[in-house]
Formats: sequence, C-alpha cells, structure tokens
Amino acid sequence: MALATLQEQPFRTDLKALGIGHMAYLRPHLHKMRVACSLAMATLVGCAPLAPPPTSLVPQSRPPQLARPAPPSVASAELAQFYRGLEQDLLTRGLLRRDGGGPDTPYSDEDLLRNFETIAFFDEHFRQGLGSSGALSRWQDPVRFEPVFGPSISAEQQKTDRAALTRYTQRLNRVTGHPMSNVTQDGNFKVIYAGLDDRRFVQKQITSHLPGIDTVQLSSLLDAPRLYYCIVIAGGPSEAPFAYTNAVALIRSEHPARTREACLHEEVAQGLGLRNDSPKARPSIFNDDDEFARLTSHDETLLRILYDSRLTPGMNPEAARPLLLDILNEMKP
Repeated sequence: MALATLQEQPFRTDLKALGIGHMAYLRPHLHKMRVACSLAMATLVGCAPLAPPPTSLVPQSRPPQLARPAPPSVASAELAQFYRGLEQDLLTRGLLRRDGGGPDTPYSDEDLLRNFETIAFFDEHFRQGLGSSGALSRWQDPVRFEPVFGPSISAEQQKTDRAALTRYTQRLNRVTGHPMSNVTQDGNFKVIYAGLDDRRFVQKQITSHLPGIDTVQLSSLLDAPRLYYCIVIAGGPSEAPFAYTNAVALIRSEHPARTREACLHEEVAQGLGLRNDSPKARPSIFNDDDEFARLTSHDETLLRILYDSRLTPGMNPEAARPLLLDILNEMKP
C-alpha cells in the first residue's frame, strides 16, 4: 500500500492510498415498486387510494426512490471488469479471508506490541519535520459516520452499504469503547461510495467537508491511479493535528462485494488512527498481502490499545512504550 503525506493549513491531513483490494462493478438495478393499490384494498392494508388522473399532459417527474442510475460509462465498466478480475485472482489464491485468523496465524504479546508501534506511530512516508519518529493519532470526540452515495449507486446497493457500515460501526464502538454512531447528516467521518462517473459529486462532497484541502490533495483523491483502490483522509486542527476531528473515506463503486468490504474495514480503521501497514502484522488487514478482508482479532486488540485513556494524541513511541505492556496485560481475561 502506498501512503502520501499531506500538509495543509489550517487543517492537517494524512492521505492513505490503499492497495488492498480489487473491487465490484455495480450494474444499475431495476427497482420495481408497487406505487398504488386499489381503493378497495386501501382500507385493508393501509394503502393510499389512487389519486385522480393529472389534468396536465406534461410528464410528471420520476419519484427519487424510483430513479435509476445512468448506465455506466465505458471507462467505469472497464475499471469494474479490471477489479473483478483482480478479486477473482485473490480469492483463487485463498486471500481476502473473512475468518479473522485461526490456528494457522498465531501471534504473541511481543508481536502485538511491535505491530502497534509500527502501525499507530509511523507512516510509510513520515511527516515533514518529524524525522523517522511519528506520533500517535486518534479521535477524542465521538465519531459520527455518515455514508454518502454518488448518483451511480443504486438504491439496492445503498441499502447494502448502509447495513455493512452500521454493523461495522457497532463492532468498532464495542471494541474501542469510544462513542461511534451512524448518522444521515452532519457526520464528521464521511464514507463516500462513488465511481468514475461521480467525479463532480465527489469533488463537491470533499471540498464541502474539508474546505481547507488544496488542489494537489484534491487531485490525489479525484484522479488516483486504478491501483489506489481506496483512500482515506483524516486530520485535526492546526493546534492539535493528531487529534482527529474530520475524515473522508472514498470507496470506489466499481469494486466487487468482497473487496468492497475489505476496503471499508481498512479505510475506516486507518481513519481512526491505525494509519500504517506492516509486512510482519498477521493476522491483519494492516498488511499489503491482502490475506484478510475483515478486521481480525489481532486488529481489534490494536484498536483497544489505541483508544485506551492512558494514550493521547501526539504522544511519541518513547512516551507510550512503558504503558503499552500494562494496557495489553489488563485486557487479558
């Protein structure tokens, strides 16, 4: 996975371009709905009686719930085919696992502490001015996840994605003990599901949520190469840059189901503060090998450590190291 580090004023962000997966072409679904019922049935099942025919001959607008996404462009369809092929290759090789690890993936306390320090304190490209040592990043305030859908996303797919995000939010809330919820507006962590054909929509969403983003950062999101499958930006105010207050995750709508799920799990977890990857982390989604599609037991432990009250945003590894073993030992039954 590639990581590009960004600096901006007054809002500081970290750009994470993830190469975990290879994700679904969403064909527009024909959504057929019954929109009226007979007058006789209205008293039985609670349907509204049929309205009188309109007097105007001008065609009426199609209700939003019945609107169909436009057919995908050639570029979007080709990208979807590319991602389907990559996902199938990963599945054929036994990757994108959903089991969370098992007897074949043992890990020790030493592994956990080493991986936590690498993943929570360091970036693949270190921030300017911090040298080779990073600092811990996390949210202090409650996290409000808001799913946002581009015009190319069908109503059926939106329902599926909302449910997946809700389940994941509930799991993260339970694991971290940090307040997290799902909202329909005014979220501080937006999860945008959109494809190539939704470029203008995505641009409007990002610039509205992160008004301080510069043109280089924005272009990195809007024009990311196809091997940058998912991206998350998280940051805090200039006076407390490691205390996250806003985030945007972008998940391409061309991804198939399994890697769409993998993208959600890793992007959100990295937007919570586990921003790096390590080839030594196993079983883990914070690894470039694409072995796991879902947060593992190993990764849950990293999140529990990250959101322990004894750790604070901006803390360096040297200050945190004496606390980590105590935190880990207290988690054991």
